[in-house]
Amino acid sequence: MIYHLSIAAHDPRRVAAVLAELWRGEVHPFPPIASGSLVVLAGDDRNSLIEVYPHGTELVPAEGDADCISTHNPEASSRSATHAAIATPLSRAEVMEIAAREGWIAKYRKRGGAFGVIELWLENSCMMELLTTDMAGEYLDTMTPAGWRQALEAAAPRA
Repeated sequence: MIYHLSIAAHDPRRVAAVLAELWRGEVHPFPPIASGSLVVLAGDDRNSLIEVYPHGTELVPAEGDADCISTHNPEASSRSATHAAIATPLSRAEVMEIAAREGWIAKYRKRGGAFGVIELWLENSCMMELLTTDMAGEYLDTMTPAGWRQALEAAAPRA
Protein backbone atom coordinates (compact mmCIF):
# COMPACT_ATOMS: atom_id res chain seq x y z
CA MET A 1 0.00 0.00 0.00
CA ILE A 2 1.22 3.48 -0.77
CA TYR A 3 0.34 5.99 1.94
CA HIS A 4 1.45 9.17 0.25
CA LEU A 5 3.12 10.59 -2.81
CA SER A 6 5.05 13.81 -3.34
CA ILE A 7 5.00 15.86 -6.53
CA ALA A 8 6.27 19.28 -7.58
CA ALA A 9 4.24 22.03 -9.22
CA HIS A 10 4.84 25.52 -10.56
CA ASP A 11 1.66 26.62 -8.75
CA PRO A 12 1.33 24.29 -5.74
CA ARG A 13 -1.78 26.05 -4.43
CA ARG A 14 -3.67 25.55 -7.72
CA VAL A 15 -2.55 21.94 -8.18
CA ALA A 16 -3.38 21.07 -4.57
CA ALA A 17 -6.81 22.67 -4.90
CA VAL A 18 -7.61 20.61 -8.00
CA LEU A 19 -6.36 17.38 -6.39
CA ALA A 20 -8.54 18.10 -3.35
CA GLU A 21 -11.50 18.69 -5.66
CA LEU A 22 -10.86 15.38 -7.44
CA TRP A 23 -10.78 13.61 -4.08
CA ARG A 24 -13.38 15.77 -2.34
CA GLY A 25 -10.59 16.25 0.17
CA GLU A 26 -8.80 19.10 1.94
CA VAL A 27 -5.65 21.18 1.43
CA HIS A 28 -3.39 22.21 4.32
CA PRO A 29 0.06 23.79 4.65
CA PHE A 30 3.00 21.38 4.76
CA PRO A 31 5.87 23.42 6.21
CA PRO A 32 8.39 20.70 7.16
CA ILE A 33 9.97 20.40 3.71
CA ALA A 34 9.90 23.60 1.69
CA SER A 35 8.25 26.98 2.00
CA GLY A 36 5.01 26.97 0.01
CA SER A 37 4.51 23.20 0.26
CA LEU A 38 0.98 21.89 0.72
CA VAL A 39 -0.60 18.57 1.59
CA VAL A 40 -3.83 17.23 0.09
CA LEU A 41 -5.74 14.87 2.38
CA ALA A 42 -8.26 12.59 0.71
CA GLY A 43 -10.17 11.93 3.92
CA ASP A 44 -10.59 8.32 2.84
CA ASP A 45 -10.36 5.14 4.92
CA ARG A 46 -6.60 4.88 4.18
CA ASN A 47 -5.69 8.47 5.00
CA SER A 48 -4.28 8.91 1.49
CA LEU A 49 -2.41 12.12 0.83
CA ILE A 50 -0.33 13.91 -1.78
CA GLU A 51 2.38 16.41 -0.85
CA VAL A 52 2.74 19.24 -3.38
CA TYR A 53 6.11 21.01 -3.33
CA PRO A 54 7.17 24.09 -5.28
CA HIS A 55 8.80 23.26 -8.62
CA GLY A 56 12.53 22.74 -8.20
CA THR A 57 12.31 21.25 -4.71
CA GLU A 58 14.67 18.31 -4.37
CA LEU A 59 14.93 16.06 -1.33
CA VAL A 60 18.46 15.21 -0.25
CA PRO A 61 19.84 13.13 2.63
CA ALA A 62 20.88 15.09 5.69
CA GLU A 63 24.20 14.59 7.41
CA GLY A 64 24.26 12.09 10.25
CA ASP A 65 21.13 10.99 12.05
CA ALA A 66 18.73 13.67 10.78
CA ASP A 67 15.66 13.89 8.57
CA CYS A 68 16.12 14.65 4.89
CA ILE A 69 16.32 18.26 3.83
CA SER A 70 15.20 20.09 0.72
CA THR A 71 17.15 22.20 -1.71
CA HIS A 72 15.99 24.23 -4.67
CA ASN A 73 17.15 23.42 -8.21
CA PRO A 74 16.34 26.34 -10.53
CA GLU A 75 17.10 24.13 -13.56
CA ALA A 76 14.73 21.29 -12.61
CA SER A 77 12.75 19.76 -15.46
CA SER A 78 8.96 19.90 -15.38
CA ARG A 79 8.84 16.31 -16.62
CA SER A 80 9.26 13.16 -14.58
CA ALA A 81 8.52 9.45 -14.75
CA THR A 82 6.84 9.79 -11.37
CA HIS A 83 3.09 9.45 -11.54
CA ALA A 84 0.30 7.81 -9.57
CA ALA A 85 -2.99 6.11 -10.21
CA ILE A 86 -5.52 7.57 -7.78
CA ALA A 87 -9.19 6.90 -7.23
CA THR A 88 -11.76 9.64 -7.55
CA PRO A 89 -15.42 9.62 -6.53
CA LEU A 90 -16.13 11.94 -9.47
CA SER A 91 -17.48 10.79 -12.82
CA ARG A 92 -15.43 10.76 -16.01
CA ALA A 93 -17.39 13.79 -17.23
CA GLU A 94 -16.69 15.72 -14.01
CA VAL A 95 -12.94 15.01 -14.26
CA MET A 96 -12.90 16.10 -17.89
CA GLU A 97 -14.79 19.28 -16.97
CA ILE A 98 -12.20 20.15 -14.30
CA ALA A 99 -9.35 19.51 -16.73
CA ALA A 100 -10.99 21.71 -19.37
CA ARG A 101 -11.56 24.47 -16.82
CA GLU A 102 -7.87 24.37 -15.83
CA GLY A 103 -6.64 24.12 -19.43
CA TRP A 104 -4.89 20.83 -18.68
CA ILE A 105 -4.60 17.80 -20.96
CA ALA A 106 -6.94 14.95 -20.02
CA LYS A 107 -7.88 11.88 -22.00
CA TYR A 108 -9.46 8.51 -21.37
CA ARG A 109 -7.16 5.58 -22.09
CA LYS A 110 -7.67 1.82 -21.83
CA ARG A 111 -4.45 0.34 -20.43
CA GLY A 112 -3.60 -2.91 -22.16
CA GLY A 113 -7.24 -3.34 -23.08
CA ALA A 114 -7.87 -4.27 -19.44
CA PHE A 115 -8.74 -1.19 -17.40
CA GLY A 116 -9.56 2.42 -18.06
CA VAL A 117 -7.85 5.52 -16.68
CA ILE A 118 -8.10 9.22 -17.27
CA GLU A 119 -4.66 10.66 -17.93
CA LEU A 120 -4.83 14.04 -16.21
CA TRP A 121 -1.72 16.15 -16.82
CA LEU A 122 -1.38 18.57 -13.89
CA GLU A 123 -0.04 21.83 -15.30
CA ASN A 124 0.34 19.82 -18.55
CA SER A 125 3.54 18.27 -17.20
CA CYS A 126 2.84 15.83 -14.32
CA MET A 127 0.60 12.87 -15.13
CA MET A 128 -1.93 11.46 -12.70
CA GLU A 129 -4.03 8.47 -13.69
CA LEU A 130 -7.53 9.05 -12.34
CA LEU A 131 -9.75 6.04 -11.81
CA THR A 132 -13.49 6.49 -11.38
CA THR A 133 -15.36 3.86 -9.36
CA ASP A 134 -15.94 1.70 -12.46
CA MET A 135 -12.35 2.08 -13.62
CA ALA A 136 -11.05 1.22 -10.14
CA GLY A 137 -13.04 -2.02 -10.24
CA GLU A 138 -11.43 -2.93 -13.57
CA TYR A 139 -7.99 -2.07 -12.18
CA LEU A 140 -8.45 -4.15 -9.02
CA ASP A 141 -9.72 -7.11 -11.03
CA THR A 142 -6.70 -6.89 -13.36
CA MET A 143 -3.70 -5.84 -11.30
CA THR A 144 -3.17 -8.97 -9.25
CA PRO A 145 -0.06 -11.15 -9.42
CA ALA A 146 -2.04 -13.79 -11.32
CA GLY A 147 -3.56 -11.19 -13.63
CA TRP A 148 -0.13 -9.72 -14.38
CA ARG A 149 1.31 -13.17 -15.18
CA GLN A 150 -1.62 -13.81 -17.54
CA ALA A 151 -1.06 -10.49 -19.31
CA LEU A 152 2.66 -11.23 -19.73
CA GLU A 153 1.93 -14.71 -21.08
CA ALA A 154 -0.66 -13.32 -23.53
CA ALA A 155 1.81 -10.73 -24.80
CA ALA A 156 4.83 -13.05 -24.96
CA PRO A 157 6.08 -13.77 -28.47
CA ARG A 158 5.47 -17.34 -29.55
CA ALA A 159 8.43 -19.38 -30.80
